[in-house]
Amino acid sequence: MSWFLLMTQPAGGGAQSNPIAAFLPIIFIVVIFYFLLIRPQQKRAKQHRTMMEGLKSGDSVVTVGGLHGTVAAVDQDTVIVRVADNVKLTFNKSAIAGLVSQKE
Repeated sequence: MSWFLLMTQPAGGGAQSNPIAAFLPIIFIVVIFYFLLIRPQQKRAKQHRTMMEGLKSGDSVVTVGGLHGTVAAVDQDTVIVRVADNVKLTFNKSAIAGLVSQKE
């Protein structure tokens, strides 16, 4: 027999390995990705969605661009944010990054 044929034969005289054991590392990696990446991202998205649905006039918010202001009015898809006296800007709801905690 040639050297190549000897190296390609499984050790132990042709013992069969469990096919499920070959997929265990891949399954383990998928489970780790789910718990470390996918699940936390879904949780943050759900929190952001509930925050946007609960916006009301008087809330202090920050936009994705970093602009801080107070919500003056909320519409179906837009939010009017007061950033200074007599200065109101209209944003899409999706542009609101989060609520700013009031330090008292």
